[in-house]
Amino acid sequence: MDLNALIKIIEKFGRVEIENIVITADELIINIPSAPPVKIPQTPELKEKIKEEFQIKEVKELDWEIPKESYKGYIREVSFGRPKSEGGRGIVVKIGGQRALYRFEEPQPNPPVVTFDIFDMPMPSLPKPIRQYFEDVMEDPVEWAKKCVKFGADMITIHHISTDPKIKDKSPKEAAKLMEDLLQAVKVPFVIGGSGNPDKDPLVLEECAKVAEGDRCLLASANLELDYKRIVDAAMKYDHNVLAWTIMDPNMAKDLNRKLIDAGLDPNRIVMDPTTCALGYGIEFSINAMTRLRLAGLKGDELVNMPMSSGTTNANGAREAWMTNKEWGDKKYRLALWEITTGLTMLLSGVDLFMMLNPIAVKTIKKVGEKLTNKFKMPKKVDWITA
Repeated sequence: MDLNALIKIIEKFGRVEIENIVITADELIINIPSAPPVKIPQTPELKEKIKEEFQIKEVKELDWEIPKESYKGYIREVSFGRPKSEGGRGIVVKIGGQRALYRFEEPQPNPPVVTFDIFDMPMPSLPKPIRQYFEDVMEDPVEWAKKCVKFGADMITIHHISTDPKIKDKSPKEAAKLMEDLLQAVKVPFVIGGSGNPDKDPLVLEECAKVAEGDRCLLASANLELDYKRIVDAAMKYDHNVLAWTIMDPNMAKDLNRKLIDAGLDPNRIVMDPTTCALGYGIEFSINAMTRLRLAGLKGDELVNMPMSSGTTNANGAREAWMTNKEWGDKKYRLALWEITTGLTMLLSGVDLFMMLNPIAVKTIKKVGEKLTNKFKMPKKVDWITA
């Protein structure tokens, strides 16, 4: 039975049951026409009543107070980099420090921070609208980092992808050598990532932490699937912070934080990453997890009152963001909008640090972040127009 025949059966009977079906396809899209809108008959009396009810009316000025919630807790402030006076490279970036959830409750003390993703090897799998910005520097991570700083990066995230045994199996020493070169090339602080291999990453992060001693980087990341104690030891020994990564479960995030602290990590060195789902691909679960964590911290739970990070680059994996479709518009802008919307949603959910790829999206998030740190006034009285 072909698809057209199936649609005709559904249109005729409104229901069809299929048993023992096997579908093999790269992509399957079924568009079933929706039912026509239901029309409710209206009597002349009903029409007149509706017309009267929905007339626009002017209402006198009303006294209105901005709704503010007071919290007994706070969000810890975490800093990256060190000033030259303390032997660092001169740039210090801070996140966190809030005592309220929303901007109108209290101006944010630190603007959201954007860290640009770079890789230690070329990444031809990146979507073309992003790849076109970096094709000339993909062979050289140092030049890649420099270009990201020109695009406005507050920090740089280096992913040591080639250390994965299944890719190039580069040694932790080789990763550390690249880390040294990057630290000499740019002044912004670093997020140091591995390849995602649970056996190799603790070794890579340990070696990179050593060469970056005292520069206060963010080691990314510690989770329950690898030797997080080794990462904690490296962070405390060489003066770094740790990214605590979990799936979208506030209880799991709290449990991981407790384990990291029990292993010796100062809680003021923790940044949480509860996982970011892209727009249209479960973003509501990320909103739920992040908002719950932020509120719990503000209410006084000191096991989750840490600033949060978002892997906003996950937005670039959404099919609707990168697929070629003329009806959806130019994917150069669509891809940027997908990352922007995902980032802004996370921003409103309490995220402080954004790992991003698209220069257009980075510029937008930074502009919004600047506005969030400025004091502003809202009118005490409002002229209401009601329907």
